[in-house]
Amino acid sequence: MGWVAFALIFWVAAWLANIRLANGRWSNRQAVRIAVPLLFGITLLVLWEGLVRGLEVSPVILPAPSRVAQTFAASTETLWGDFRQTVLKGALSGFAIGCSAAFLTAIIIDRSAFLTAGLLPVGNFVAALPIVGIAPILVSWFGFDWQSKAAVVVVMVFFPMLVNTVQGLRETDAMQRDLMRTYAAGYVQTLLKLRLPAALPFVFNGLKIATTLALIGAIVAEYFGSPTRGMGFRISTGVGALAIDLVWAEIAVAAMAGTAFYGAVAWIERRATFWHPSQRSGSR
Repeated sequence: MGWVAFALIFWVAAWLANIRLANGRWSNRQAVRIAVPLLFGITLLVLWEGLVRGLEVSPVILPAPSRVAQTFAASTETLWGDFRQTVLKGALSGFAIGCSAAFLTAIIIDRSAFLTAGLLPVGNFVAALPIVGIAPILVSWFGFDWQSKAAVVVVMVFFPMLVNTVQGLRETDAMQRDLMRTYAAGYVQTLLKLRLPAALPFVFNGLKIATTLALIGAIVAEYFGSPTRGMGFRISTGVGALAIDLVWAEIAVAAMAGTAFYGAVAWIERRATFWHPSQRSGSR
């Protein structure tokens, strides 16, 4: 039980350290914001390692993080190939196509109350459809390669992006629009100078939602047909072969890819909407 005791002691010490970091008056608040979740994550890994080793849990049920790390290091070529297939081809291409199409559609239907009232309820209906029902159909239409995964991602990200963009385009009030008309601004000038800048926080909110949906959609779609590569394919075959350490390595890759994807969009948002009150308040 030495490993269990060590893990629990480390957890208590890290908990106290995190409390002190979170409640202390530190000059470098950015460093504290990074240190707190980093220490919390390390604590979870140590606790996981200690409990698995101390309780002698079978690797088939739950491998230790050290075992997952060894498998990760030994399978980098396989993991890279799966990452390229799922993330770079399926998720990113579907994300780009779906979000671009949704953005353009939102601008088009913004001028038509009929289209806005008719399309948004349909969008809510499609967004509620389960992916396990959509994915097999799209795989049968587009084949087993990355194109079908991209099609699933397009369906998943299109309507969340559309709804957020349409809501953002409505954000300006009548007084602001009247002011643009007094300057003899037409529709395009008003859209570019007033409405789109005001809609940017909503657009980026839709993009951030889409980053998560894109990765989930691409991975789940591979369960219903894929070439002999891809993260979803590797997870499903790894579970069948009881290679749970490889499954966890794929999960780690997916987690890192999703975090990096979301972080990149958030980084662009902070620089594109630096003028927005939410960004100013978040920088203090």
